[in-house]
Amino acid sequence: MYVVESKGGAIACMLLALFFLGTWPAIMTLLERRGRLPQHTYLDYTMTNLLAAVIIALTFGEIGSSTPEKPNFIAQLSQDNWPSILFAMAGGVVLSLGNLSTQYAWAFVGLSVTEVITASITVVIGTTLNYFLDDKINRAQILFPGVGCFLIAVCLGSAVHSSNAADNKAKLKGAGYSPTSNGALTNEELRNLEMGTGIIEEAKAGTAEFLLELEKRRAIKVFGKSTIVGLSITFFAGVCFSLFSPAFNLATNDQWHTLKEGVPHLVVYTAFFYFSVSCFVIALILNITFLYLPVLDLPRSSFKAYINDWNGRGWALLAGLLCGFGNGLQFMGGQAAGYAAADAVQALPLVSTFWGILLFGEYQKSSRRTYVLLFGMLFMFIVAVGVLMASSGHRK
Repeated sequence: MYVVESKGGAIACMLLALFFLGTWPAIMTLLERRGRLPQHTYLDYTMTNLLAAVIIALTFGEIGSSTPEKPNFIAQLSQDNWPSILFAMAGGVVLSLGNLSTQYAWAFVGLSVTEVITASITVVIGTTLNYFLDDKINRAQILFPGVGCFLIAVCLGSAVHSSNAADNKAKLKGAGYSPTSNGALTNEELRNLEMGTGIIEEAKAGTAEFLLELEKRRAIKVFGKSTIVGLSITFFAGVCFSLFSPAFNLATNDQWHTLKEGVPHLVVYTAFFYFSVSCFVIALILNITFLYLPVLDLPRSSFKAYINDWNGRGWALLAGLLCGFGNGLQFMGGQAAGYAAADAVQALPLVSTFWGILLFGEYQKSSRRTYVLLFGMLFMFIVAVGVLMASSGHRK
């Protein structure tokens, strides 16, 4: 099997993972904004997400000769390593729950802010757990200041969200819509929105007309709903994300000595395969359930309707491949440099914010205060990812 052995190789894996993991949420958000049901999108996504794990296992996991200490992927499938397999599958379960939750949080809270909050929780909880699980191979004097940079960026991100929400509220009020104190519209305004009254087609990004046209077209309707719903989903997703990397760490390094004597540790490719299988199974069960029992006032669908829905299917399949390869590269880099340092990919809001501005017109026509806060958030994320990568150690 192929093993990343150098610090440079590990950092290259993390940078590529950062791009992939920051891009697939933008694709999923784009499809939701175009009106495709999230259940349909996620079912497509989860197919290719598993396919990516299989491709990685059958290629990188089979390169070179197999040894008793480091067996190839297929050779390890028959070994008695169920404790480690269960850790890997537990990681897949929490990641699947987190990804499924963020799919709804993006609509309520926005792509950039959702990614900032979930990344911060992941870094604060997950990176700390990985640091101790990795026997402190990362340099604490560099690692934890990096965690601090993430926390500063989170505070700035929250301020960006608050400032941008105030900007949008002012835009809607100026267009004749008067949001209530919690950001919702009145019943009369909602009826006008449903009828298309006052909405201009092909409205420019950043205008009130753009916000109203988006609400009319998107799959998840957010006007009239409390922002507490979105924030609750976001925090739940963040906790899930903070646990999947430590679970994978335990699966590949057996710090708790659950394997029998003489049984080799799970190689990263075998662990990632089992991780992705459990992720796939949970996603399949939940999303088929949500087809018939939808949440958050989404319309009811069916498996037949999903099969016949080809609108945006190619993009959803691409998102699954990007996420699958991104996770695989993160784990490959983490095995070499330490999973705490590999959590630098949680700077993915840098990439997501770029796509949010380029594709969705986020923050266009906002106030100067919003732009200053946005620049500060992005700057601190750049510093954070650099510091976390500089803390990389080398696993013996």
